[in-house]
Amino acid sequence: MPRINVTGVLVDDQAKALTFYTDMLGFVAKTDIPLGEHRWLTVVGANEPDGVELLLEPDAHPAAKAFKQALVEDGIPLTSFAVHDVAAVYDDLVARGVTFRQAPVTMGPMVTVVLDDTCGNLIQLTSPA
Repeated sequence: MPRINVTGVLVDDQAKALTFYTDMLGFVAKTDIPLGEHRWLTVVGANEPDGVELLLEPDAHPAAKAFKQALVEDGIPLTSFAVHDVAAVYDDLVARGVTFRQAPVTMGPMVTVVLDDTCGNLIQLTSPA
């Protein structure tokens, strides 16, 4: 059976994305392979070194920027990450200067927030309510 190995987020600056996703969100750098102008650059969850890799993929394709902009304009997160406690993570990240588009909201069995990843994306964090 297939399993998710790598998934990605389209970013406007790989170096800036690596800093944000590691220093702010707590991911850990996994793979960094130069590929001409760009890199195959992945991060993983700090407690999951062999888990699903998140590719910090350049948004160099002409359709990528328009797609990202449309999602942001409509307030739609590009992807979602699970955390243990959204409220605690929200407080920590606000104190560290992360910009949020949505404060914690309970939605049925989960709590969600939406943040700006500084690389052209809205990202949702979720935890159980």
